[in-house]
Amino acid sequence: MKTVEIIGYKRANLGKAGSQKLRDDGLVPCVLYGGNEQVHFCSPMILFRDLVYTNEAHFVHVNIEGEECQAILQEVQFHPVSEVILHADFLRISEDRKIKMSIPTRLVGTAPGVSKGGTLVRKRASLKVYGFPKDMPDHIDVNVSSLDFHHAIKVGDMKIEGLEFLDPKQATIAAVEVPRAAKMAADEAAAAAAAPAEGAAPAAGAKKAEAPKKEEGKK
Repeated sequence: MKTVEIIGYKRANLGKAGSQKLRDDGLVPCVLYGGNEQVHFCSPMILFRDLVYTNEAHFVHVNIEGEECQAILQEVQFHPVSEVILHADFLRISEDRKIKMSIPTRLVGTAPGVSKGGTLVRKRASLKVYGFPKDMPDHIDVNVSSLDFHHAIKVGDMKIEGLEFLDPKQATIAAVEVPRAAKMAADEAAAAAAAPAEGAAPAAGAKKAEAPKKEEGKK
């Protein structure tokens, strides 16, 4: 897995006003967890470009005024409208301790259902995994070459040596969906096939309806 370097500067003012001032200056308020104490720092927002706006996972080399460590981006908060980064949390890691990470998924192969007019849909953009740092991949390839209509690949179908998948096993990663127009046409065809043809002869063995008999003694 590739590594992105984040250079930081320790923070003295931890209030909301101080955090907003940092954002106005193009800096991201951050916290580093996992050591003897939490470290509050800030880092230029531009350094997050290759870490956040990407379809691959990364390790992070954090350098806070000369104090360096290996970490992962544990959580990042965005502004709901502008999508500016509001805050970032990092977690120290070591090679001898397992970690949890969200790894992006990548669909590979050609699904038979797509060639028949279906739409391939990725239901999960990332998967949560647990393992040692050395076993963490940049991304997780999901082979869709067996997907036909009404078929799906679930978390329980995935196997990667050294990693444990933490998402529910029945959760769908990718599926081929039938377009609405094609589904409606198929439903109409099935309904037409099930309905008896107008003027068709009665089925074998069916009895004709008999006229009601007149009661004796009545004319």
